[in-house]
Amino acid sequence: MSETSIFYIMGVSGCGKSTIGELLAQELKIPFFDGDDFHPANNIEKMKKGIPLNDEDRQGWLETLNNLAKKHKKAVIACSSLKEKYRQILEKDIEKETTFVYLKGTLQEITERLTHRSNHFMPKELLQSQFDTLEEPTNAIIAPIRLSPSEVISEIKKHI
Repeated sequence: MSETSIFYIMGVSGCGKSTIGELLAQELKIPFFDGDDFHPANNIEKMKKGIPLNDEDRQGWLETLNNLAKKHKKAVIACSSLKEKYRQILEKDIEKETTFVYLKGTLQEITERLTHRSNHFMPKELLQSQFDTLEEPTNAIIAPIRLSPSEVISEIKKHI
């Protein structure tokens, strides 16, 4: 790992971004930030109502996360990053190594996870819209969500 590295943990809601992001940050001894904590209130309200976010809704949020990355030498940031153009915003003008880790799962696997999840602002009904929006990355570390969290961390570490 270089002296300055930003890791974006990406995927649809319920794939384990926060869990894996926290574990990776602990393992690498660098800060962790959950992108959900940076959504403006109107985005959260929209999602709570079951309304998918559009590109305009996401623009300011992605720019905020990009600025967060610029402020840290090293960090792990959990962020859905569903489209290639979103990932480009996240990497814009960052003068350090950036790595995307894609937590890949099927609609069925993630729906099963979401049925056991509580206290999250996004209803599971929005999951299909996220899969519809998802443009799978070609330049990311891909970790299957069927692996245990420790296996996912091991998989990531093989590539960094």
